[in-house]
Amino acid sequence: MVITRQDRSIIIEANDSINTEAVQKVIDYINILEITAQNQGTEEQAAELAREVEANWWKSNKHRFLP
Repeated sequence: MVITRQDRSIIIEANDSINTEAVQKVIDYINILEITAQNQGTEEQAAELAREVEANWWKSNKHRFLP
């Protein structure tokens, strides 16, 4: 496996024995780390957003669960 950097890109070269699905999972995980590192929100803001999403979801779907 060879990893090189060109300008702002990282290039990974691997032979056919590497499982591409596993590599994609690692890349997805790195993307999540990058996104969360840029997060400026507080825990309370996240909780408020979760409450809003839940309330909106329930408003749209309660007819499916209640008569």
